[in-house]
Amino acid sequence: MEITVALTGNPNAGKTTIFNALTGARQKVGNWPGVTVEKKEGSLVYRGHTIRIVDLPGIYSLTAYSIEEIIARDFILEDRPDVVVDVIDASNLERNLYLAVQLMELGRPLIFALNMIDVAKARGIIIDTELLSRLLGVPVVTTVGTKGLGLDELLETIVAVAEGRLKSRPVSINYGPEVEREIRALVEEIEKIPALREKYPPRWLAIKLLENDREILKKVSSIPGTEKVLEQLKRSETRLRELLDDTPEAIIAEARYGFIAGALREVVRVSPIDRRTLSDRIDDIVTHRFLGFPIFILAMYALFYLTFTLAAYPVAAIEYGVDLLARVLSARLPDGLLKELLIDGIIGGVGGVLVFLPNILLLFLGISIFEDTGYLARAAFIMDRVMHFLGLHGKSFIPLLMGFGCNVPAIMATRTLETKRDRILTILINPLMSCSARLPVYVLFAGAFFPGQESRVIFGIYALGIILAMLLGKLFSRVLIKEEDTPFVLELPPYRMPTLRSLLLHMWEKTKVYLQKMGGVILICSVILWALTAFPRVNGQAPPIEESYIGRLGQALAPVVEPLGFDWRLGVSLATGFVAKEVVVSSLGVLYQVKDDDVHSLRERLREAGLSRSTALAFMVFVLVYIPCIATVLAIWRETGALKWPAFCIAYELILAWVLAFIIYRLGLLLGF
Repeated sequence: MEITVALTGNPNAGKTTIFNALTGARQKVGNWPGVTVEKKEGSLVYRGHTIRIVDLPGIYSLTAYSIEEIIARDFILEDRPDVVVDVIDASNLERNLYLAVQLMELGRPLIFALNMIDVAKARGIIIDTELLSRLLGVPVVTTVGTKGLGLDELLETIVAVAEGRLKSRPVSINYGPEVEREIRALVEEIEKIPALREKYPPRWLAIKLLENDREILKKVSSIPGTEKVLEQLKRSETRLRELLDDTPEAIIAEARYGFIAGALREVVRVSPIDRRTLSDRIDDIVTHRFLGFPIFILAMYALFYLTFTLAAYPVAAIEYGVDLLARVLSARLPDGLLKELLIDGIIGGVGGVLVFLPNILLLFLGISIFEDTGYLARAAFIMDRVMHFLGLHGKSFIPLLMGFGCNVPAIMATRTLETKRDRILTILINPLMSCSARLPVYVLFAGAFFPGQESRVIFGIYALGIILAMLLGKLFSRVLIKEEDTPFVLELPPYRMPTLRSLLLHMWEKTKVYLQKMGGVILICSVILWALTAFPRVNGQAPPIEESYIGRLGQALAPVVEPLGFDWRLGVSLATGFVAKEVVVSSLGVLYQVKDDDVHSLRERLREAGLSRSTALAFMVFVLVYIPCIATVLAIWRETGALKWPAFCIAYELILAWVLAFIIYRLGLLLGF
């Protein structure tokens, strides 16, 4: 059996030394076809195999900026060697791994030879090669080319990979939701063209197109029928520039360096050095073993405190506007169904949710700042120690944090996790993260029953969701999914000052979903709820609320919710919350027949109804834990591919919500709430 090996690596990494040590005098030198660049080939016999080694030009990247890079890339893509060996300078891992991660994207059988390992050790650099191999999905061999050390192990690994006894399955780097969305769009168009999908790995080709690789663009443009690919490329480039205020090439490069930084943080131990970047100095504090977690807690508390306090003024302004509209319509419209529909149904329902828009905007702005500055990745790194103990990885914490915005895209973000085990575990606990739709409920009840303490109460609810998610993650990892966990690489991008344009675009994209709900789901539900309260008519008038259709439904639910301190109105609002959690507030506005259409009036009605502080706490916890909205349930079904997982989510969250609310209500009564 003949095994063809492509030997590649950065200049001065010791590649030629290893090539010479392996092949000795069995070399031939010529030129690559059509160019004057020197071509070296050598061969040897090992364990009955003839191993042909092609020494590719030394390069720093696979992006075609030079003839050497084009030669190296084309050989790997078109000649398809059986094994690619990347020779890496172990004393300069960060620079050398940039080529390595690009080779991983080609999808060819790959081996990393950590050369000059003796130099690395002399500089105090200790590398956990076994962990590095597991993190990257690539076999790693340590060598000292000048002394011939590790070469037998390298040959043994080459044969094992070529024969299929040792798997080389490089991990796929995640470039962030915006870039990944455009990569998927390009891949869909590429796969429609046989001439492209058969010649190039579709994902690799999509990335190269986004990087504006001149040679690849030229080759794609020369193939008939690729017009739609190029049209999609233009759309993707424009979108990424608008969203991220940078070129796709720069964004991809930054993500790769972030991936490398995360890997090095896991596998390298090094003695202190004098030259350190600003990011390193900041990380010394924010990812400190003891300080990192308190800093993260303070940052989250500050987010919720500012979300509540800064929003007070615009909330008051919106309340005034909604109230003014209701009073104008009330004065000008004749009594009748239309007047009731507009004031009690539409304005009372949609207006009751609209007033919380400033809180939502500020929450999304804070999350966008964490994400764009790079702190979000550090938060996941900080939580890794805790979450790993509980059966999850720090990388799972990013989809969980995204759940603060909306659980649906957060569940979709679990696609970046490497194993099915991690994906399912993270999906099962993700609905416990308080999405933005729940925030209006917390603001309403905290303001009504805990004036002056709103931010602390709301922060406590969010913290409870995180704690419950971690505890259940531990339980589920032991009971439901017992597969062995795997290590991960968490991207640590350099800190950067976010642009105002980028922050506003991110905030608007998230807020747009909230506004669309108000014009769709919430409006429809508000009208339906009003109709259920307005019928059956009694002498042409709306019946007493208890005798309406919704009142009859509430009386049926009462036995289930009364042990929690809830009246039937709270029970009905929870039932409507299955459609969308924002509907809970609009339902309460309709059910408590608030005429002034502002949050202060609704809070007053809640207090007048005899609800206690313990009831308010129990209700907020119930809203935190109980069944996710229908869109989240469908997302769970789609991402897991099995109906049993959304069904399990609904069952365990309903039971857990009832039990927790019961305990909190009873404890609150004992404590005098």
